[in-house]
Amino acid sequence: MLDPPSPSPARCDFLAAENVDAFYGRLHVLKDVSLQVGEGRLVTLIGANGAGKTTFLKAISGLLSCRSGAIRLGGTDIGRLSSDKRVRAGVSQVPENRQIFGPLTIEDNLRLGGYTRTEAERRETMAEVFRMFPILEERRQHHALTLSGGQQQMLAIGRALMGRPKLLLLDEPSMGLAPLLVAEVFATISRLRAGGLSILLVEQNAQAALAIADEGYVIESGRIVLQGKATELLNDSRVQESYLGM
Repeated sequence: MLDPPSPSPARCDFLAAENVDAFYGRLHVLKDVSLQVGEGRLVTLIGANGAGKTTFLKAISGLLSCRSGAIRLGGTDIGRLSSDKRVRAGVSQVPENRQIFGPLTIEDNLRLGGYTRTEAERRETMAEVFRMFPILEERRQHHALTLSGGQQQMLAIGRALMGRPKLLLLDEPSMGLAPLLVAEVFATISRLRAGGLSILLVEQNAQAALAIADEGYVIESGRIVLQGKATELLNDSRVQESYLGM
């Protein structure tokens, strides 16, 4: 078990989750979790399988109700909003295993991601997604199930971007991808962060995630046990031993 995090200095954060507790039935899965994402920052949450990473994203996006605690986006309390209203507030999630709609075309998958936007906004954003991922434009009328794993991940990210989010939640984007494709996906995430998008990245590939993040958090058994600048966590002997295989 890593040492508990020391208190962070007060600051203004775009996403602020404070003392969040959440349950699956009687199972207490998130225990007093606090995490912040600054505006235009890339923050990663790392931990082993079953530590609570995906559960935390569900709590942020409204797919899981919190028993206690607060979730604020840009200073506004969104903790009691339904998931669709959180999308309208600016939260988009790229789910684990991508969860694209295979029988639909690539273009239709993207259009579904922009359901909260006007037709003009959807056209404009789709053009931006196609510039980012040219292969998607080339195959825009193909069924999504014909894409490779890496291309499906591009589509899942593009679909989330269609909502013009202020905060992007990414759940294990490297899962099941070959190393070359993992590097491509993480390069895309870096470009999005450089463009000013606030990002919370959940990853088991701790080394790759910390290499591109601004800040990082370590979660164990539903509790945040360590936090700090990503570069500091990369060089922390406890993180190296527990998560980087060093």
